Amino acid sequence: MEQTRRNFMKMVAAGMAAILPAYARQQKKEEKNGNSVAQTALPRWRGFNLLDMFTMRSRGDFPEDDFRWIRDLGFDFVRFPMCYRLWINDGDDYKIHEPMLEKLDRAVELANKYGLHVSLNFHRGPGYSVNREFTEPHNLWKDAEPLKAFCFHWQMLAKRYKGISKDKLSFDLINEPPSIGNQMSRADHERVVRTAVAAIRKINPDRIVVADGMSWGNEPAPELADLGIGQSTRAYQPMFISHYKASWVNSKNYPEPAWPGHGWDRKRLEQHYQKWIDLAKKGVGVHCGEGGTFNRTPHNVVLAWLRDVLEILTSNGIGLALWNFQGSFGILDSGRKDVEYEDFHGHKLDRKLLELLQDFE
Repeated sequence: MEQTRRNFMKMVAAGMAAILPAYARQQKKEEKNGNSVAQTALPRWRGFNLLDMFTMRSRGDFPEDDFRWIRDLGFDFVRFPMCYRLWINDGDDYKIHEPMLEKLDRAVELANKYGLHVSLNFHRGPGYSVNREFTEPHNLWKDAEPLKAFCFHWQMLAKRYKGISKDKLSFDLINEPPSIGNQMSRADHERVVRTAVAAIRKINPDRIVVADGMSWGNEPAPELADLGIGQSTRAYQPMFISHYKASWVNSKNYPEPAWPGHGWDRKRLEQHYQKWIDLAKKGVGVHCGEGGTFNRTPHNVVLAWLRDVLEILTSNGIGLALWNFQGSFGILDSGRKDVEYEDFHGHKLDRKLLELLQDFE
């Protein structure tokens, strides 16, 4: 315990988020074995996104079985992509609808009950979302009012969950900021992140905070390296594999998936993640908050590609959360037509995909 505490204090002194005790033990084991990884500031969280508060139509009724099964299958992490409009009334950003937040309380409690770290993420925050179901009236990256509301909501959650330790709960600010352009400049992104982090730390100074990469999670922000937060990448490249025939992206010109193929191979994938590895080597915590493939990609291609992704990330100490647990990207009820499913408590389990994820324990 004393060694763990010393390691913890060293990390705090370096301005980094605290290492969880279990992860500190794992790092010590890897060092003893002579293995060196780039990313050591965050745990190598492994798990899934749970989508029960994902859209404006969501009900927030997280099934307890999901948490139990995720734990029993050997994982330690869940991410909740959330829509803030579920817990406001009459479109008023400051008028809170308490019953929906009580459902979030229950989900956080369930995650902690089953030993899972939970990441709270705004998939839709005031002024921004990649989800097209609703157009936010203001621009988080340019306008003062949505940033004020954004900080209000994060401070509200920081107060609500102040008593939950950082090893059980973290905050992921906003899902997949856009590319640099008219909607957002790099300076805009930095200003929003720094402002939100400062607001959270006024309430909860030691909460682990994560910022998703720009360009929809693909571009890190080394200018934030001094802030002591984590950053989150994605496992969706190349898109012709991850989003083949997906209706919510412009996929009509994607080629038939192949791995390697169409100019992509293991080497190019390594090059894609190198900037994230370089960021981790500066002491910044890096995690892959989303990844996987839509169910129209051939299963053999999925498994070959994802193994390369996992080998690259794991060898550098970076964990991954699959999008999703149950559904078209998941290990349960994915709707793939080329999988021999097993029965799993009345659900259809993709055993090969599960075992691939378990290989990287």
